[in-house]
Amino acid sequence: MTIPKISDSEFNFCLVLWEYEPITAAALSKICKEKFIWSRTTTYTVIRRLESRGVVKRTDSVVTSLYSKEQFQLSAIEELLEKRFNNSIPDFINAIRKSQINS
Repeated sequence: MTIPKISDSEFNFCLVLWEYEPITAAALSKICKEKFIWSRTTTYTVIRRLESRGVVKRTDSVVTSLYSKEQFQLSAIEELLEKRFNNSIPDFINAIRKSQINS
């Protein structure tokens, strides 16, 4: 299954959604106003954009995610492995080890 690409701000929005779902769009908008200083229209725009890409669904103003946080994290790791480590898990692990030694 291919996970849709989302931006960092969309991922942060999803973190809020995963914590509170199922949640009404209005309630989600209030949380995003406090957490991100977003206007109501910004929150609704993000909901519509993610809905059009199949990341969330809205039914009777209730918003739920279609993918879990873990699915997005795994997808990001797979993308990182492919782009930066030529799909080599040993190279990836060695880079983590070296970063731990140098920290």
